[in-house]
Amino acid sequence: MSGQTRTPERLRRIGFGFLASKALLSAVELGVFTELADGPLSREALVARLDLHPRLSADFLDALVALDLLEREDGEYRNAPDADTYLDRNKETYIGGHFEWANARMYPLFGRLGETLRSGEPQGTRGEDENVFDQLYGDDDLFERFVAGMSGTSLRIAEILADAFEWEAYETVCDVGAAKGVVPVTVAEKNDHIEATAFDLPPLEPVATEFIANSEVEDRVTFHAGDVFAQKLPEHDVFVMGRLLHDFDLARKKELVQRAYDALPEGGALIVYGTMIDDERHEKDDALLMSLYIRVETNGFDYTHEQCQTWLQEAGFSETEACDLSSRESVVVGRK
Repeated sequence: MSGQTRTPERLRRIGFGFLASKALLSAVELGVFTELADGPLSREALVARLDLHPRLSADFLDALVALDLLEREDGEYRNAPDADTYLDRNKETYIGGHFEWANARMYPLFGRLGETLRSGEPQGTRGEDENVFDQLYGDDDLFERFVAGMSGTSLRIAEILADAFEWEAYETVCDVGAAKGVVPVTVAEKNDHIEATAFDLPPLEPVATEFIANSEVEDRVTFHAGDVFAQKLPEHDVFVMGRLLHDFDLARKKELVQRAYDALPEGGALIVYGTMIDDERHEKDDALLMSLYIRVETNGFDYTHEQCQTWLQEAGFSETEACDLSSRESVVVGRK
């Protein structure tokens, strides 16, 4: 038989990818990886500790083994190395908050993709005048998961920015949409001359204030409560907008960029990072799918390096550059 035999396996993997996704999200929700962080346990012990139903537990745990999330030896389960590092709630490297948020918010909302594609109406808000953050911050459970998710996924990017950007040329930085303040705290920790501000809506103040107070740079990091669309940004040498622009429509994206430009001194810089789409719009499927999800939830969308640089140039930035920080995250820098 000559030539390559065509099979449907690639289509099956895509079509049923939600099964693996939901298994991981449920394992995080149930605390499987945190429970196993102290050492291996039998299925019976996990059933008792996590209050699982015995009838489903074998398939569930063994599916996690098949997904390389758990390992099994002599009838006992233990965490795979990456799951142990990133999915144990008691470790600083925990990113499970992002998965908790995905399980509580993203998974059910994206299930309405077909409806959204037909109606064009976002599913994450209840009316034209409602901001998605009003809804999130009005629900204690969603709020906690959202903040944990944003903070967990910001750790690695914060370290990259703190190490790679030319902070020696600046004295102050403001992270707009800072959540609890991972980026400003990390930048200040690694650059002992930097004064940093975490700027976000008032509901974030207690969470951010506690996080900053427990850091080693509480004397150089402050929280500024405010609405970026309702007031001027406080003047700083550098502004950071991480995964912020994608929440809004084009007009508001440009407004945010312009507000940062207006508040910067000559020589100041704006750093924008997030899951940006490749300029040809066919390589970074994760970024395109995330943009599609955002359109289901809000009127926002993700964008390419080129689009972002264009918005910065239109606002007045005389010099812009773009690069990938990781397989998922990209950054665009504009200098005034």
